Amino acid sequence: MIVRILILLGLCVPPLCAQTADNVLVVMNQASRDSLQAGLHYAEKRGISKSNIIAIRTTEGETVSREDFDRQVATPIATYLTRQGAQDRILYIVLTRGIPLRIEGSEGRTGTAAGVDSELALLYRRLTGEQVRAEGPVPNPYFLGDAPLEEAKQFRHAEHDIYLVSRLDGYNLEEIKGLIDRGATPSREGKILLDAKGTPEQKGDAWLKAAAERLAALGMGDRVVLEETAEALTFTGKTLGYYSWGSNDPAVRRRRLDFDFAPGALAGTFAGADGRTFAESDRPWSLAEAEPPPTLAADFIRGGVTGVGAHVAEPFLEGTVRPDILFPAYVSGFNLVESYYLATPYLGWQTVIVGDPLSAPFRTRTLAAAEIDRGLDPQTELPADFGPRRLKTLSARAYSSQGIHPETTRLTILADARMQRQDRAGAIQALEEAVGRDERLAAPRLLLAGLYEAAGEHDKAIALYRRLLELAPDNALVLNNLAFALAVRKNNLEEALPMAEKAYALSKQNPSVADTLGWIHHLMGQNDRAVELLEEAVRGQSRNAELHLHFAIVSAETGDTLAAEVALGRALEIDPKMEEREEVQKLRLKIRQKP
Repeated sequence: MIVRILILLGLCVPPLCAQTADNVLVVMNQASRDSLQAGLHYAEKRGISKSNIIAIRTTEGETVSREDFDRQVATPIATYLTRQGAQDRILYIVLTRGIPLRIEGSEGRTGTAAGVDSELALLYRRLTGEQVRAEGPVPNPYFLGDAPLEEAKQFRHAEHDIYLVSRLDGYNLEEIKGLIDRGATPSREGKILLDAKGTPEQKGDAWLKAAAERLAALGMGDRVVLEETAEALTFTGKTLGYYSWGSNDPAVRRRRLDFDFAPGALAGTFAGADGRTFAESDRPWSLAEAEPPPTLAADFIRGGVTGVGAHVAEPFLEGTVRPDILFPAYVSGFNLVESYYLATPYLGWQTVIVGDPLSAPFRTRTLAAAEIDRGLDPQTELPADFGPRRLKTLSARAYSSQGIHPETTRLTILADARMQRQDRAGAIQALEEAVGRDERLAAPRLLLAGLYEAAGEHDKAIALYRRLLELAPDNALVLNNLAFALAVRKNNLEEALPMAEKAYALSKQNPSVADTLGWIHHLMGQNDRAVELLEEAVRGQSRNAELHLHFAIVSAETGDTLAAEVALGRALEIDPKMEEREEVQKLRLKIRQKP
């Protein structure tokens, strides 16, 4: 069987609206009923189309290994974005309860442990081909820092190569639905409560005081309550915002604060691991009388907030969400997730933002669709902001490591984009130019050979495979594809067999390679050996219809009609269109004729 390369890059389709449902990707976990129900409730509430909803399958636990994060979480999301050509159109990724919170790893300031959400924020950068370290925090390019608020801009990819990631989470599904409903109908009502610890020399207290001053400068001084003493802040009116030291403040004696949060209210604390879990425990908190109860972000959701910033592990004070940026940004018109990310110093770190990114009670202007998704880059035929970034990154890497000319790299990227939109002729043209420029390009040449095969130009494909074999005589993929082409297209079984055997040995029994070798044995009339290999192939790759069909055909040849019938049924279950093929009709007739 020919093994093909799929390079997933996409064509962008311009959206009809901006900074709304069209810019949100909802990600649910198929393994979690709560995850599915929360995602569907949010999609219905916000009018998010089915094409902007994906269901991955990963653990329901709150911790995942980095390998499983890459394979089960990041890769399916990347695949969606690429196939849809949505790299620029999607601004916000919304995860739902049941998707893990943290990635396993080492602790400390240079550790590899991180929040799933914070790591996913870097997915756009990784899609461009840029390598991002796993150790320690990565500076957030959207973080406002010490710049004046006037320099902050509504988020789009023209300026920033990240995604803004939030989640819909809480102790239970009903509380998550309440969170979603409040986000859809936010209020401007209420005061912003800032509870310092009475330690003005510490940065946290300085940030809380700066928040009050900035809000006052925006004309909202009468909406701020700042407690600068060592006492815990108390308040009985409507609350639009709350920030404190949480359980790091000895004066805070309760986990659950009895504030009347208005819809749209934001909250956060300087507590180190207040987002460590969203699972409610029946075990009572048994703490010494002098020890403050541990802060949990989920308590704020239960208490009625609409957004909360928290941390899955210790971020250190400099890595916490900055209240002096968060609240001024929010009341100035930035949406919930923009406000939190403007106030978040690091990505690939410990922060988790809970809430609906579209919640924006003070919004006065939205970006036009054309400002977010700016069409196609003519050089790469990829989205206008994404394409040049990918070209720059891959060109620099290819030139520095192999001396490959940037124009050659551009042609391979262009071919990927054309393949994604099913422009086979255009992809062939770009690849022919690329491989004509540089003899060393193995992957594009292999891809071009596959396109020739699909177009029925078998002689061209075989010539390319032969040339590749000269460059890489021990490449199992090249050996396999050339062996299959020689056997099936040219009936050159004597040359094909040793190539297929070598590929099989080199590939460590790869199912597709086993299928090639088994099929060649079948064409040579050696069906006993063919059955062994083809049975091995279907065991190793159970979702490949072609492998099941080959096994069915050879099983019928050996007289095992039951195995043939079962394998044929499996092939048709995977790919019902196979029913139209002549070889399937012949196989059905053979099965019926057997006693």
